[in-house]
Amino acid sequence: MMMAATGLKKETAGALAYVLGPITGVIFLVLEKDPFVRFHAMQSIVVFIGLFVLQWVLGLTLILLPLVPLVGIISFVLWLLLIYKAWQGAEWEVPFFGKFARNLAKKA
Repeated sequence: MMMAATGLKKETAGALAYVLGPITGVIFLVLEKDPFVRFHAMQSIVVFIGLFVLQWVLGLTLILLPLVPLVGIISFVLWLLLIYKAWQGAEWEVPFFGKFARNLAKKA
């Protein structure tokens, strides 16, 4: 059983990196050196900032405004899935965002 720098199991730390989205993502990115936890922390930052920007842009355009709640529902389901996958020890990459997050995590 691998322990993260915070004293948590790496799976627990990875899951917690998603709990408050980019906020906990940044916290675990700063505190942790474990590649598993850093990947999930960076993916949390990238995915949820990206989804926030998408909702904001859709909200600015009246014709696409009805899509905002759909993106919100997708975001919530994705949030639950990411927490579950990290807790299970999987390094599941969100399409598009995941590969970008992995590359950023290696550089950070």
